[in-house]
Amino acid sequence: MCRRTTCRQGFDAPGREVPATGGDRLLLDVTRLGEVTCIRLSREMSGRPVYWTAAYLVDGLLIDTGCAHTAAELAGFLEEEHAAGRPVSKVAITHHHEDHIGANRLLEEHWGLKALAPSPAIPLIRDFPDLEPYRRFVWGQPGPSDPQPLGEVVETAGHRFRVVPVPGHCRDHVAFVDEARGWCFSGDLFVAERFKVLRSDEDVGEMVRSMETLARLPTGTGRLVLFTGIGRVFEDGRRSLERCVRYLRDLARRARSLRDEGLSVPAIRDTLFGRESTFAALTGGHYSSENLVRGLLEAELD
Repeated sequence: MCRRTTCRQGFDAPGREVPATGGDRLLLDVTRLGEVTCIRLSREMSGRPVYWTAAYLVDGLLIDTGCAHTAAELAGFLEEEHAAGRPVSKVAITHHHEDHIGANRLLEEHWGLKALAPSPAIPLIRDFPDLEPYRRFVWGQPGPSDPQPLGEVVETAGHRFRVVPVPGHCRDHVAFVDEARGWCFSGDLFVAERFKVLRSDEDVGEMVRSMETLARLPTGTGRLVLFTGIGRVFEDGRRSLERCVRYLRDLARRARSLRDEGLSVPAIRDTLFGRESTFAALTGGHYSSENLVRGLLEAELD
């Protein structure tokens, strides 16, 4: 495994909403895992990354492009890869969110690379809606780009990635699965075995069903390695997915039992999690534990 971390003062890139100034830097962290290069990207404040997002490079295929704030940082790294004889020939997107498409426009303008995206995501990417203030601050408002529709597979010289619909985090979400090697690039469908907050627009029931779909996929190795949208890699992805599903099903049963006892949603939240997450105040309620409770109560989970 080879790793390097680069911290750069911000420089201009189309679509950047908030330039980096003063102590605000832009982080690019590269980890080489055999044939797969994991590129983590984040804005930094007070010496810490605000929130990591990840792109992956494998055999000339770039999976996701990070956020608008770090578009130029990603492009600079890809220039270095090109000079080293490892050019990007294709770009594929797991879903339309701003922390996964932020460099699309820059890659189009500099290399003529139009990203392949799930068909339902294309109108949103071409005319991206205005973001809430916290999302503009953390990731930046993406500039318009012109993605093309994904097919059922994405092929490179040495790899064949099956495109698997995995709704839940959002309706247009897909995963890219190299069945021969047992690799799954899962985007934001799964990033941890346990979590306490949910976006207001996520469907936890769909998330569970999509995780079950991935956990059942046959692979040539029998294994399923998960490469997540925040740069975490789970070597035993099947086990991690199954643990997350069990956790959510158990939470759903407990939430329904508490509701049947007459508890309100806020009271159920406090019983399950102790109190509301700080993310609720920071995001105006977009991410919250209460969202997770409501989602669990609405989901048809056994």
